Amino acid sequence: MSSAGPRGLQAVPEELRDRESWLDPFDWYERMREAAPVRYDAERRTWDVFRYEDVKRVLDDDDVFSVDPREADDFVEPDGPGEGLILDTMLFEDPPRHDELRGVVDEWFQPRTLADREPHFRDLAGELLDDAVGARGRMDVVEDLAYPFPVAIIAELLGVPSSDRDRFKTWSDALVEAASDGESADAFAERQQQTQMEMGQYFLEMIEDRRENPREDLLSVIVTAESDAGGRLSREEALGMCILLLVAGNITTTNLIANAVRCFAETDADLVDELRGDDRALASAIEEVLRYRSPVQAMSRVAAEDVRMRGETVEAGDRVIAWIGSANRDERRFDAADTFRPDRSPNQHIGFGHGTHYCLGAPLARLEAKVGLSELLDRVERVRLTEAPLRPTRSSFIYGVESLPIRYDERR
Repeated sequence: MSSAGPRGLQAVPEELRDRESWLDPFDWYERMREAAPVRYDAERRTWDVFRYEDVKRVLDDDDVFSVDPREADDFVEPDGPGEGLILDTMLFEDPPRHDELRGVVDEWFQPRTLADREPHFRDLAGELLDDAVGARGRMDVVEDLAYPFPVAIIAELLGVPSSDRDRFKTWSDALVEAASDGESADAFAERQQQTQMEMGQYFLEMIEDRRENPREDLLSVIVTAESDAGGRLSREEALGMCILLLVAGNITTTNLIANAVRCFAETDADLVDELRGDDRALASAIEEVLRYRSPVQAMSRVAAEDVRMRGETVEAGDRVIAWIGSANRDERRFDAADTFRPDRSPNQHIGFGHGTHYCLGAPLARLEAKVGLSELLDRVERVRLTEAPLRPTRSSFIYGVESLPIRYDERR
């Protein structure tokens, strides 16, 4: 979830520390799949796994590969205020506790539940695009749509003011980013701790309010679960759940929408016309974006026992990074894996993970992407990227760009 959490996601591999390398890591992935599909990085004290079959195995086998970073040999228990909040979430819990925590909010993210909200989601996206799209023929996909749209939705679901969305953006970015160039480990840790403290205080106040004045929102569901007679959620778990939903509820979709527009613009000038008004074709294209430019490129695990992989022995307590972005480009699994095919079928990507920890918010992200992109395509044609250089998000596992300026012709 966060580079403030498991150490395995703190350190970026040397090969990807240059921002240009993170903008296009796929050649490096290919080299690793061929030369070192399972390799140990002594500097990071971490195993890296690159091939589809192996990545899927790491994500799927809860008995052998734990999500709990506390299982790592070199784990250091956070002792600063707020530092452990992210760890107290289902993201870093193995079954059965993971399933208990997920069950608290699972119903809110089911496709049948979300379907009733689609008309409102379209209104939200339409309002944003009505302000952004005009005769000037320019917009920033991230700033004008991909960021504010999912933030507004998750804020509404939680029941927190969307007027605070700039704070949400700042917090979310801070929790998933890697250290700045030249930033010391201590300075980075202090900044991360400060962010978690601010978020913790914010949600504590919201939780106390919902205890006194419950509403028809997700935050009230979480508070109710926390105060059940069975004590299903501790105070820390309730806080962690709120933070997880806020961050995961906007970061992934922001990058999915922006990555989609980038893929469409780079692939074929006529592609947006082919996708416009065709929900099935758009849904297929979104799945291909999830494969070709996965918003989440890596997930962390800890070996719970010694295990052999590709002739290497991963020992109990070792950290393992499963490179989803590499698995989804594995030529052993996908024909013409380095080609964006919007109608690819079958498309068994693992862009949302796999197994027990398959992304809770996947139905919401898919719906937001479909709604946001269809509303955009209804308003524009001849979409193309500007000459502005793209800057990748500063993160060790989230893939996207900080800004995506485009030019277009307005549809009349």
